[in-house]
Amino acid sequence: MRQYYLRITIGFAAYAATLIASNMLLGHDGAASPAARVALSLAPMLPAIFICGVIVIGIGQLDELQRKLQFEALALAFAGTALITFSYGFLEGAGFPKLSMFVVWPVMAALWAVGVVLGRVRYG
Repeated sequence: MRQYYLRITIGFAAYAATLIASNMLLGHDGAASPAARVALSLAPMLPAIFICGVIVIGIGQLDELQRKLQFEALALAFAGTALITFSYGFLEGAGFPKLSMFVVWPVMAALWAVGVVLGRVRYG
C-alpha cells in the first residue's frame, strides 16, 4: 500500500507540474505553432494516464471485499455522473449557463468518494 501512495503522489505531482508548465507556455501569444500548442495542451494527460494505471493496478491488488466496495463505488459514480450531466445538459437547453467539460471529472470523483464512504459504512 505504501508503494501505491508513493506512485499516486508522484503522479499527482507530475500532473500539477505539467499542468502549470503547459499553461505558462500556452500563455505566451504566438509562442508556438498550432501543432505545438496542441501537444502542450495535451501534455498533462501523460501523468493523468500514469495515475489511471496506478489506480487500476492498485484496485487489482485489493482483497475481494475491497474490490467489491470499489466496484460499487465506481458504479455509483458512473451512473450518478451520467444522470447529473444529462440533467444539466437539458437545463442548458432551458437557459442555464453552459459548463465546461472540466466539471465532469470532479463530479465523478466526488461521487466515487461518496460511494467509498457508503461502502465502508455498509461493509464496515
